Amino acid sequence: MTKTPKDKSPTEQGLRKGLTSYGDKDFSLFLRKAFIKGAGYTNSALDRPVIGIINTGSSYNPCHGNMPQLIEAVKRGVMLAGGLPMDFPTISIHESFASPTSMYLRNLMSMDTEEMLRAQPMDAVVMIGGCDKTVPAQLMGAASAGLPAIQLITGSMLTGSHHSERVGACTDCRRYWGKFRAGEIDAIEKDEVNEKLVASVGTCSVMGTASTMACIAEALGMTVPGGASPPAVTADRIRIAEETGTRAVQMAKDGLTIDKILTADAFENAMRVLLAIGGSTNGIVHLAAIAGRMGLEIDLNALDHMGNETPVLLDLKPSGDHYMENFHDAGGMTTLLRELKPLLKLNAMTVTGRTLGEEIDAAPPSFKQDVVRPFDKPIYPRGSIAVLHGNLAPGGAIIKQSAANEKLMEHVGRAVVFENAEDLANRIDSPDLDVTAEDILVLKNIGPKGAPGMPEAGYIPIPMKLARAGVKDMVRISDGRMSGTAYGTIVLHVTPESAVGGPLAYVQSGDRIRLSVKEREISLLISDEELAKRAKENPVVVPSAERGYKKLFLDTVTQADQGVDFDFLRAPNIIGKVPGKK
Repeated sequence: MTKTPKDKSPTEQGLRKGLTSYGDKDFSLFLRKAFIKGAGYTNSALDRPVIGIINTGSSYNPCHGNMPQLIEAVKRGVMLAGGLPMDFPTISIHESFASPTSMYLRNLMSMDTEEMLRAQPMDAVVMIGGCDKTVPAQLMGAASAGLPAIQLITGSMLTGSHHSERVGACTDCRRYWGKFRAGEIDAIEKDEVNEKLVASVGTCSVMGTASTMACIAEALGMTVPGGASPPAVTADRIRIAEETGTRAVQMAKDGLTIDKILTADAFENAMRVLLAIGGSTNGIVHLAAIAGRMGLEIDLNALDHMGNETPVLLDLKPSGDHYMENFHDAGGMTTLLRELKPLLKLNAMTVTGRTLGEEIDAAPPSFKQDVVRPFDKPIYPRGSIAVLHGNLAPGGAIIKQSAANEKLMEHVGRAVVFENAEDLANRIDSPDLDVTAEDILVLKNIGPKGAPGMPEAGYIPIPMKLARAGVKDMVRISDGRMSGTAYGTIVLHVTPESAVGGPLAYVQSGDRIRLSVKEREISLLISDEELAKRAKENPVVVPSAERGYKKLFLDTVTQADQGVDFDFLRAPNIIGKVPGKK
């Protein structure tokens, strides 16, 4: 009878696991031990449970600048628990150092993660990630590989100070750049603040995508309690790392595989948290990708309904005023989860071997703080993200309503269209651009296939002449993404994207567009007949490539609602939607 992973005998654990094929298993193990002994290991060490540690340190990734200290702390925790730590590299992606966009490489990193987990002998794995796409890539890869896996977050950076004003990346990056474009500060001050925005290694200090994914990882049950919030350079972060290593050994002994944690209930909890923290819109795309690896689909309409009963409780930029340091000082995710407890699936399993409800109950008691608001006194009465539909987005679009201008969320305006990112760059600052503050900026061809990689270009800058006239926000629409650190009345993830023939492809300058967040509507105010006529007269040529990773990407990448994952990496069978029927 073929053995399942649950039936594995002790001889298939540790270094005996996944032996290289030479036609003789005993020789394979003999050869493996010979080489590893060349690194100074003894037989006693090699008989222990093997815990892999993914090293994503890179000089191109300052968000992961504390990687050496984290690895040493994880190793210490593994050895204290009787395991054998083995660190190994995978590719590392930094948001600001990846061209054309980090999202283009997220799936490659997930494949690297999955295949290294499959190829190398380990009984459990600690995945160390932080910058925006690294955590989702690791969770995606581990979900497919099926091992016991635990996430360790690198942690947020410290905040800096500019002219006695507290600043931190990257909401304040965008705010000061907007001031510079508007002529409110000069080049000298722009350069001065540039040196203050990132005060240490670590991820963005606001509720950007990195912080969002850290919180989501803890909500999913994939980190030790308190794993989301400690800043990168603190002793708390190092202690979390040691605890993570210790826990990984126990997960290996218990056979606590990732499928027992990444359940439908866990994803529903993550969706609640995403709404309550004012999380990055990117979180939806990443959750959809991770869920797809487990055979689950995120129900965007249900997410929207959840928003009606899940207010924004976390007072963090860009939806609020504070930074991740403050969230950690306020008790971190425990404080937030305790407020959300009536809405959570408390029986969801976590990496500790206890349920989420048990962990909340076991956590230290609450204390007075003003970063996580009481449920009945939120900073925003509804969930941070609204899902829109209409003839412009048959497959849906989203808006981060908690970071938008209330006055613009019910708006009809004239479209000012940019065909692609190059067109935008060439014309947005032209004094001859035909645009007013009441218009709606539309950017095409920045979706998954169009860019490619769905860059964070959805945060379309205010045209220079309007910025210098004092305009701070306009309705903006695209099939791309925006950073979680950004803010404004911005419609994103329009699906299907323009590059595959979605209606967005046929919007023309001068068309009227209606945005109604109240009615969950995004509509192009032309007839169906006119839209069909435009599509027939201007057929879209779907982007393609002749070779390499770009060809793989363009041939197989899915749309935003399925997580922009490769279709062949999703689970072969979709077993349900999240949240499920009540």
